[in-house]
Amino acid sequence: MKTDLLKGFRDYSEEEAKKRAEVKKVLIDVFEKYGFEPAETPIIEPEEFVKGTNTQDEAVSDIYRLEDKGKRKLALRYEFTFQLKRLIKNKKLPYKRYQIGEVFRDEPTSSNRFRQFTQCDIDIISSTIKDDAEILVITKKVFEELKIPNKIFVGNRKLLNEIFDEQKIDKKNKSQVLREIDKLDKLPEKKIRENLKKLKSEKILTLLKKPEAYFKKYKSYSEIEELKKYCAYYGVKIIFQPSLTRGLSYYSGNVFEVKSTMKETICAGGSYQINDITCTGISFGLDRIIGLADIKIKNEEFLVISIDKERDSIKLAEKLRKQGQKVGIYYGKPSRALEYANSKKIKSVIFVGKKEVTSGKFKVKDMESGLERFEEF
Repeated sequence: MKTDLLKGFRDYSEEEAKKRAEVKKVLIDVFEKYGFEPAETPIIEPEEFVKGTNTQDEAVSDIYRLEDKGKRKLALRYEFTFQLKRLIKNKKLPYKRYQIGEVFRDEPTSSNRFRQFTQCDIDIISSTIKDDAEILVITKKVFEELKIPNKIFVGNRKLLNEIFDEQKIDKKNKSQVLREIDKLDKLPEKKIRENLKKLKSEKILTLLKKPEAYFKKYKSYSEIEELKKYCAYYGVKIIFQPSLTRGLSYYSGNVFEVKSTMKETICAGGSYQINDITCTGISFGLDRIIGLADIKIKNEEFLVISIDKERDSIKLAEKLRKQGQKVGIYYGKPSRALEYANSKKIKSVIFVGKKEVTSGKFKVKDMESGLERFEEF
């Protein structure tokens, strides 16, 4: 039987899994400080529900399709936002939820792009621009905790639509023009310009390069000004990027994108509509930020080595755990126990043998220095 991983999927264990768990703890702690509550939703949904009305979006076209024994057409979730349509029923608004879990996309893979990845979302159902600012201060706090330098860029879909109308871009081409603009940080500008020329909208690139003051003449720029005002109250610096669109078509107002110092997008989001209710949210890609996070992993403090004294070893380990220590027990030869402790980077080992049990003093070995001492626990 082959046990090889499918392309685009990964196993996580030991140090890597611990780091992922620590980053999740940081995210949850910040989310809950701002009044967000957890939610969990199914990985598998009816295909029609997963696809929704945004069938032209690249992410939707990349969904994993399934079929069950009843021949029903199903799909793996590709994100969490569409599931809010069901979650918000009968909820008191505003509803603030966070969700951390696996999502799936059947798309080309790369060194940092997988077909299964962990998304960490926060959303506010029934929101205003004040809530957009709160989403961005949460983003700032998360990256401060993880010690990841970053820049927050903002754009506005209404503003882009205003510009499109001014430039008399054909209504049937607007969605495609948005998709082309969204590729500006992925493809050479020359290629984007060629594609836009076919849509008779290549002038839009020159316009989007104009200084920020130019855009103040548009009515929708007021949403950027208001967002800047509330972000300033929180001490959050944002950078206006008129070409910022985000790939999903459901965004309807302010949109956000956060980049690391290496210009890699590490989280993104924006405002959108669900059942005519204005919402806002942002999604952190755990797999993207994990390599950038400055997280110190706390390994087990002690390994209790039982030398034919299982009962006493268990009692000692349980006593230390009640004191808040992380403790493991090894039953077997001391030499192998020490090898095991070294491999797991355990700080100290405690020997529990007849001599130690009789005297009530246990030999403790510091695995870094090699020094030994006797302690009463």
